[in-house]
Amino acid sequence: MLLAANGWWLWTTLVVLVWIAIAFWPARVAARKGHSFFGYFLFSLVFFPAALLVAYLVSDKSSYTAAPGGAS
Repeated sequence: MLLAANGWWLWTTLVVLVWIAIAFWPARVAARKGHSFFGYFLFSLVFFPAALLVAYLVSDKSSYTAAPGGAS
C-alpha cells in the first residue's frame, strides 16, 4: 500500500513538471513576437493547444518599423 502511494506521487510530480515545461513553448513563441511571456505562459497552463495556436497566429509586434518621414 505504501509503495503504491509513493508511485502515485512520483508520477503526479513528473506529469506536473512536464506540463509546466511544455507550457513554456507558446510563451516563448509569443515573447519572441513582442507579446507578454507571462500572460501566454498562464494561458498555456490552462489551454495549451489554444495557446500554441494563438501564439503562432498572432501578429509580430516587434517587426513593425516606423513609416518614412517619422509619421506613424
